[in-house]
Amino acid sequence: MLFPWEWPLIQSELVEVRTWLTQTQLLDAVTAGQITPGPVFTTATFIGYILKGYEGAVLATLGIFLPSFFFVFISGGFLKYLETSSFLRKFLDGVNAASFSLLLLVSYQLGRDSLISIPTLLIGFSSFFIMLKFKNLNSAWPILAGGIFGFFFL
Repeated sequence: MLFPWEWPLIQSELVEVRTWLTQTQLLDAVTAGQITPGPVFTTATFIGYILKGYEGAVLATLGIFLPSFFFVFISGGFLKYLETSSFLRKFLDGVNAASFSLLLLVSYQLGRDSLISIPTLLIGFSSFFIMLKFKNLNSAWPILAGGIFGFFFL
């Protein structure tokens, strides 16, 4: 899953500021990322492909993938300090609270942009309540069912 603070940045930069993508293309990219392993990588690859074809897909994938190796490499020596620092623990609690509020905002925005008709509302709310009722259900099943219903009824 994408981190909650990434959604507004992605939407703002790619749709509103740079106008590289439409809102529909962004929703398609996020959907492609959510139904496959490694959602951030898949979303970046999808967006790169939309913008520049295969070359863009490769460059976007490398651009999103390689920095994590660098950050893991340089942060290895700080892990013990990070685990014991009360300041950082409090800081991360604040980051988590802010991230949660951003997640709620983006969920609202994505819902507003994708739940646009009676069938999409029925699919969305059915999936939501099924996931609440069956907490151990693999999320792939409601996603697959939503895709099938969307294919036949939308």
